[in-house]
Formats: sequence, structure tokens, C-alpha cells
Amino acid sequence: MGTTAGAVASGHIRVSESAAALLRAGGNAFDAAVAAGFAASVAEPMFTSLGGGGFLLARDAAGRETLFDFFTDNPGRGVPPDETHTPHFVPMTVRFPAQDQVFNIGLGAVATPGTLAGLLHVHAKCGRLALEEVLAPAIALAREGVVLNEHQAYVTALLEPINTLTDRGTSLYAPGGRTPSVGDRLVNPDLAAFLERLPGEGAAALYGGDLAHAIEAEMRGSGGLLTAADLAAYRVIEREPLALERGGCRVLTNPPPALGGELLVFALALLDTLPTPAWEDPQRATQLLDVMREVERLRAAGASLDVADAVRRLSTGGTTHMSVVDSEGNAASLSLSNGEGSGYVAPGTGIQLNNMLGEDDLHPGGFHTAPPGERIASMMAPTLVLEGGTPRLALGSGGSKRIRSAILQVLVAALDHGRPLDESVETSRLHWDGDAAQVEPGFGAACEEALAGRATLNRWPERNLYFGGVHAVARAVEAAADPRREGAALVIR
Repeated sequence: MGTTAGAVASGHIRVSESAAALLRAGGNAFDAAVAAGFAASVAEPMFTSLGGGGFLLARDAAGRETLFDFFTDNPGRGVPPDETHTPHFVPMTVRFPAQDQVFNIGLGAVATPGTLAGLLHVHAKCGRLALEEVLAPAIALAREGVVLNEHQAYVTALLEPINTLTDRGTSLYAPGGRTPSVGDRLVNPDLAAFLERLPGEGAAALYGGDLAHAIEAEMRGSGGLLTAADLAAYRVIEREPLALERGGCRVLTNPPPALGGELLVFALALLDTLPTPAWEDPQRATQLLDVMREVERLRAAGASLDVADAVRRLSTGGTTHMSVVDSEGNAASLSLSNGEGSGYVAPGTGIQLNNMLGEDDLHPGGFHTAPPGERIASMMAPTLVLEGGTPRLALGSGGSKRIRSAILQVLVAALDHGRPLDESVETSRLHWDGDAAQVEPGFGAACEEALAGRATLNRWPERNLYFGGVHAVARAVEAAADPRREGAALVIR
């Protein structure tokens, strides 16, 4: 089978190379995206894991559009409702250069994982190469190890308290009791062995059998809520993407119950009611800030985010991402997250489970209040842009609450201002956090003065992963990866 031309962008060169290898082997964009997802669990362990959750937005060559939802579920099936239980919850502060962010970790922060089930489901539904071939790059990476680049070393140091919460985590992410640095090689032989089991066992390798019961025993003995019944009941959900017609293009993104796609579409709809200022005009920045503030105000108030209603009102008054397109017309936008990780590593697997129950922005009603089995909301927003019935752009981002603002600013630059894809990804960003405008350097004095007239500014000394990591590909011939996360983009001809 010959090479399939295409383009890939991700958060790590080894992840992009893994996807490229599948395209060169004749696989389609979905084989490549799934291979990238497995590889990312090895090469980007501080951002994603097979014990996390995610979404893949697919548009195939036949025109079918599907959002594969394999985000996490609230756990607790089989736990007696009257049982007195205090989940194991550990507050942890991540210190960025200009702002701190608090997360909760520990066994009580672990939600029912979906990433492994999701990647296997997408491969079975959309891929065409054998699973053994799709898994091969990730298995090699786990066994041979991945050399830490500057970005991965920085994030590993940021999350050191999580990585060393348990003995298993310490042996995996801080061997010898020392947090690794640039140039050190991290190996994960347990994960390599686990991946080798998947062609024969499938998702049951994690979601059933002895491992599921071992996880439950450790969880129930140490303040966790995840049970074997939760794992057995987990299902991938196929949804119709959220769509917006805009400027001759069709924008597809993540539908509810996820939050990120709805907030992104809402912001785009608001922008469509406003004139488009010149690229150099300070109004470009103030307009973005105004839209971000309006979206956040209505979200915080619990108001409806119906797009048509939004237009009428205005008229009157720890994630990673992979984007892949191929020359056949297939496009995949894959966002994966492990949160910041819980610190708990499933026995014998090398898989750290997520901390999605400890993310405050995903639980506006309070922690541990939702019923078991309910899908947790997410800020992730894998996005596709179609033009003339074919994929023009595939993109997405990591970055917690900054995901929607990062994607929004890249879309505005690329679609509204016609900027080149690499410039659209690299240009300075801002984010409204509810209290202040977080502003990267590079806007210029006139823009900053205009922004300061509208809000309190927190000026960052450098561009930073806090502002997301957008990885984007265009029409199978162009790719751009975010330097904020030392991403890597490849075009396969």
C-alpha cells in the first residue's frame, strides 16, 4: 500500500512522526490520528493518558460528520447511596509565570476514563490498517523511552507534586527520586506491555477482568469512587457536531454536554454581528476582549447560550491536541486530556488516571454532586472548518479554560484576516479570566493602551503554555504547531 498524502500537527515531534508513519504506510487520517493519540500518551504524559478522556471530531471523505465523545463519566456505580464517604482530595497549585491555578488531585478526583475506549472505537469505525500497525509507534516509544525536550521538562517540573504523590508515580516519573530534566529519557515498559495486549483483548484490558477489580479495591480502600461497575458500563457516544455557517464556511465543533464548543460558537456568532477591523487596528484586540467578557458573563450567570438568541441580544443592546487531514478528504481533530493527573497509576499498566472530578470549571454545581454515569462536561473543542464541502482547516487546543479563547483567536486570524496558518497560531493572545485580561507580549503599545481602557491587564513577560497550544492543519498541504508547547507539524507528500 502506498503513501497517503496529508498533514499533521501535534504537541510533540514523536507524536507527529507516529501519525506520519501511518500515512506513509497507506493509512487514512483516522489511522494516523489514533496512532497519534496512543503516542501522545507516551510522549506527552503530563497532558494526556489512556486513563483520561477526549473527543475526536471526524469528517470522512464521504461527507459523514461525527463527534466521538469519549470524555470521562462521573463514577460511583455500586456505591451504596447512604455510605458515609469522604473522597481523597488534595488541593494542588500550578504556578505559571504570571498566575497561579489551583487543581484537586488524589484518588477522589478520578473519573471513569474514556480515552482508551475512544481510540479503539474510532479505529474500529473509521480506520483501515490493522490495530497492531496503529499501536506500533506508541509501543516503541514506551519501550525505548522519550527524551524530554525543554517544554516537557518544564511541565514535568510544574506537576512534580502530582507525579510523586504515590510510589508508582514516583518510580515512573521521578526514577531514583529525582525529577527528570531536559535530555533525560523516560521509559514506560508497563505501558508498552499493556499496549501489546490490546489487539487480543481490546478495551476489556482496562474496563474489565482482574485489572478493573484491582482498581476498585485500591480506590475503595483509599478514598476513591471509581468502581469495576463504572468501568464495565463505560460507552463511547457518537454525537452530531455543533455547526455554524460563517463567511461561506461551515464550522464544526464539540456539541453539548461539552461546554467548550458551545462557548466557541457563541463567541463566533457575536463577532459576526460586528465589523471586522483591520489587522493592525487596536480595535481588533478590544473587540475580542469584549466578546470574551460577554461570553464569560453569560456563562457565569447560567444564561442560555443559544446562538440565535445571542445574536438577537447583541443586536439590541493538563490537554493536548492533534490535527490530521489526508489527501482523500478525511479530517480528524483529536483533543485529549488527563487534567493534571490524579497521581494514581493503575497497577501494572503505567497509566496515570485523570483528575477530572477535581477541575472546578467542569463542576459548576460543586464537586461530587452529579450522579454516577453522567458524562462530565468539558472545555475541549476540537474543530473543523469546511469550505465548498471539503475540509479547509482542522484545529484544536489544550489549555483548560483558555481553550476556547485560543481557538477563537486562531480562527479569527486565519478566516477573518486571511493570515497564514503559522502566523495565526503564533500571534500574541489574550484571555479574559473573569477578573482581568491576561495579555501576552507582542500586542504593541497602542493595543495595550486600548485594552487597559476596558479592563485590568495582567501583562505576561513571555508567551506561555497557559494561553493554550493550538495545532492546526489546512487542506492536507499546510500544518502549524504551537511553539508555546513545542509542537511539531509535518506535511506528507
